[in-house]
Amino acid sequence: MTVTTAPPAPAPAKPRSSAKDKAPDPIAELAAAHDLTLSGARPTLPRYVAQLWGRRHFVTAYATARMHAQYSEASLGQVWHLVTPLLNAAVYYFIFGIVMHASHNVPNYLPFLITGVFVWDFIGSCINAATRSVQGNLGLVRALHFPRASLPLSTVVQLFQQLLVTMGALIILLLIFGQTPTPNWLLAFPTLFLMAAFCAGCAMIMARIGAKSPDVSQLMPFVLRTWMYASGVMWSIDQMLSTDHLPHWVSMALKLNPAAVFIDLMRFALIDTYAASQLPPHVWLIALGWALVVGVGGFVFFWKAEEEYGRG
Repeated sequence: MTVTTAPPAPAPAKPRSSAKDKAPDPIAELAAAHDLTLSGARPTLPRYVAQLWGRRHFVTAYATARMHAQYSEASLGQVWHLVTPLLNAAVYYFIFGIVMHASHNVPNYLPFLITGVFVWDFIGSCINAATRSVQGNLGLVRALHFPRASLPLSTVVQLFQQLLVTMGALIILLLIFGQTPTPNWLLAFPTLFLMAAFCAGCAMIMARIGAKSPDVSQLMPFVLRTWMYASGVMWSIDQMLSTDHLPHWVSMALKLNPAAVFIDLMRFALIDTYAASQLPPHVWLIALGWALVVGVGGFVFFWKAEEEYGRG
């Protein structure tokens, strides 16, 4: 006779605890009561914009201090802000204007060249300097709590202040080379505004990339040099496209190149012989599109990694 035993009854399942059953955290309640947030946490985008606006005086003061300190140990001091683009223009004129004959069929080649050099110097310097803006200020980032976008933006503000100084020298040079003031000169102001917005977006994009991959800063001079040659700084894109049979996509890429667009607009504003027919169709809409897409997109791109800067 075999005796069978019934299997043991399963243990009663423990009731799952829900968030409602947990005891309230007194520390969390105290922090919420005093509007305290987690240190280093990324704020919402509107709150981040408000924080950045509250630090606007820091951004301008930091930019001004860096501008004055840049050549503080040089004998000529701040004069180098003017001398550097002029020396670049002299070198490019010798190589491209005299040796390579890029000045052929380009009226007022010297005003054409120096305007392109001054504008490109601002664009290229913003991107190159902003790539190291976060990585080069890790001590400040780790010691103080502030919107990290202040760093690339202060770089753009610093270089924009320098650009305003060099624009004064550019106007004097244009007058020396026979250009006469016209109502078109007023178009330089919206061009400067759109170009600054575009450069601010580029600066924040490259600041985030440079913070994650510091080696990118070593590659930027090569990238920027290639971009400069494709932007018509030393030669006329319009003249080249009229003589060379390039593929359509190459022609469109050269015409829509944002650096070339802003350089063309500045030349159209300041040089008498630079006609509207040399500009791409709908050039102001193109410039506005670059400023909005890159400016706003670059800001959002940088903000998304706000809590990661200075970590690791």
